[in-house]
Amino acid sequence: MTGRPVICRRVVVALVWLAATGSRADEAAPWRAWLAQPAGARANLDTLPWAAAPLTDAAAETAAADLWRDHVARLRAERRAEMEAGVIELGDQRMPFTVKRFGTAPAAGPSLWISLHGGGGAPPAVNDQQWKNQQRLYTLPEGLYVVPRAPTDTWDLWHQATIDPFFDRLVENMIALEGVDPDRVYVFGYSAGGDGVYQLAPRLADRWAAAGMMAGHPNETSPVGLRNVPFALQVGGNDAAYGRNRIAGEWEKALDDLRAKDPGGYEHWVRVRAGKGHWMDREDAEALPWMAEHRRRTFPDRVVWQQDDVVRRQQSWLAVDPADIDSRAMIIATRQGQSITLDTTTARRVTILLHDHMANLDEPITVLAGDRTLFAGRVERTFRNLAAALAARGDPRVLFPARVTVALAGE
Repeated sequence: MTGRPVICRRVVVALVWLAATGSRADEAAPWRAWLAQPAGARANLDTLPWAAAPLTDAAAETAAADLWRDHVARLRAERRAEMEAGVIELGDQRMPFTVKRFGTAPAAGPSLWISLHGGGGAPPAVNDQQWKNQQRLYTLPEGLYVVPRAPTDTWDLWHQATIDPFFDRLVENMIALEGVDPDRVYVFGYSAGGDGVYQLAPRLADRWAAAGMMAGHPNETSPVGLRNVPFALQVGGNDAAYGRNRIAGEWEKALDDLRAKDPGGYEHWVRVRAGKGHWMDREDAEALPWMAEHRRRTFPDRVVWQQDDVVRRQQSWLAVDPADIDSRAMIIATRQGQSITLDTTTARRVTILLHDHMANLDEPITVLAGDRTLFAGRVERTFRNLAAALAARGDPRVLFPARVTVALAGE
C-alpha cells in the first residue's frame, strides 16, 4: 500500500485516539499547553517525553495544523514590518524587494514568481537600474510578481551562499503572511539573473514548481539536480558572449539525455532564438505560461541531489549533516511502496524524512542500499519531528512527522 492511507483506516486511528484520551483529539493534545506559552518561554522539546511519544496519523495532522497556526501568528508579529517595508535584513546584508499582484488568486492561494534582475559585477547604480527594469519586464495572468534587489553588486550576485537564507525567508514569509500556495512558487531571471537560475534551480530544487533561465551562463553547475524541476531555458542565437548560445545547446542535449534515461523527470522547454542577441525583445515571456502549468513535486518518487559549493542540509525528503558528506556529494533516492532505495558513494549518513503521503507509516519501512538492508521496521510519528520540520523549512506542506537516519558504506 502506498500514499496516504484510505479513509477507513484514518477513521479507525482517529477513534483509537479518541478512546485513549476520552475526549476530542485537539482538546487532549499535550502540545496545546506548550504552544500556549510565549515562544521564548517554551521548554526544549528534547526534554519533554510527550514530544517523542508516538502519534497516530490523525493526531499528527492535528499537531501539524496547530504548529502551523502558531507559526503564522508568530511571523505576523515578528515579520510584518519587513514585509511592509519591502526589505529583508540578514546579518550585515539587506535585500529590498517589490511585490505586484496580478489576477484573482484561486482558493489554494496565489502563486509566487521570484524574478531575478541582471547586472552583476557593476556599480550599484547599474544594478539598481537593472532591478527597476525587471520590475516592469513581465506580467502574469495570476500571482505575486516579486522582484528582489540583489544584496551585493558582485558578478555572482544571485548565487552566493548568502542568497539561500534570503530566499528561504522570503518564500516562508510569502506563504505565512500572503497565503501563497507553497506548491506554486517559481523562479526566473534574465542575464545575471539567468546565471542565478542556472544555479538556484537545482540547489533549491524542492522549493520550485518550475524555473526559467533567460540569457544566462551556468558557470560550473550541472543539470543533474533538475530531476524534479521543470526547466525553461532561453537564449538568443547570436548571444555568443561567454558561450551562452553554445552552452544552451549543450544543456538541451544533456537534459534530453537525462530525460531519456529517467522519463519521470527532467521536464524541459528550450528555445534558442534565431537572430536574437543578448536581448530577446521580450519573446522570452513565452516561457511563463509553460512554467505556470506545473506544480511542485512535493513528495517526488525519486530525488537526485547533487550538492553545490553552497551546501544544503535538506532536499525534499532527504537530509544530511554537512559533516557526513564529501564535496559535491551526490545522493540518489527512490521510493516505491514501503521501500526506499539509496544510491550514494559520497555520503556516510542520510536521514529519510517520512510523511503519510509517501507511505503507510503504520506499517514497517525498509531502507535499502544495493543488496544491503539499512533499516527495516516501524518509524514513529512524533511532535518533535513535526516541530523540527517546521523549523527547517517553514512550509506547511512538508511537515514530516517521522524520520530515520541510516549509515552507509564508509562509516
